[in-house]
Amino acid sequence: MLKQWLCGLLMVLALPVMADDSIGQDPYQVVQVVAQRSFDRFAADQALIAADLDHLKVIVEEEMMPYVDYKYAAYKVMGPTLKKTTPEQRERFTEEFRRYMIATFAQAFTEYRDQTVEFDPAKPFEGRNIVTVGMTVIDGNRPPISVQFKARRNKKTGEWKAFDLVAEGVSLLASKEQEIGGLIRRNGIDAVIDMLAEKNNAHLVDDKEAAS
Repeated sequence: MLKQWLCGLLMVLALPVMADDSIGQDPYQVVQVVAQRSFDRFAADQALIAADLDHLKVIVEEEMMPYVDYKYAAYKVMGPTLKKTTPEQRERFTEEFRRYMIATFAQAFTEYRDQTVEFDPAKPFEGRNIVTVGMTVIDGNRPPISVQFKARRNKKTGEWKAFDLVAEGVSLLASKEQEIGGLIRRNGIDAVIDMLAEKNNAHLVDDKEAAS
């Protein structure tokens, strides 16, 4: 499925942003550095993953989530409901959405099959607050896929953090706004928080084994 494959891309490549002080101001460099760190960690922890598939969640949380603007993404998903929520509800939803991202990304990691990546040339970004970092994912079993990471600059700190991925024109954030945002409007924020919490507590399933 296209949606499943797009999530796989997100996981395999890793979501970027500030890797360290020396490159934190350059979103293009950060994308490449954090992506490589995630590849390396995934390869190094194969024994731990084989023993416990949920270790993928640890990798995602430690290698990727520090560089994801999950609060911004969570607020975008809440949409107009955001203004109607209490501070406690916003905090609870943001935390469960963060955990939901971790679980989603980790699940997609189970489909990893040694894809390779070619990065687009960097473009000038001085004075911009949102930058799109493009790349092509190459898999011998599928046609090349065009992917863009969207990163935003924190106006206070100057740090860049990723908040969306667009693959073949499909925005991951927009799809979650439609899916989860729609549930919030229909069922209420508290019900959706509980739903996400239940999903987040579930164990990962090896999609490669399930498909075989």
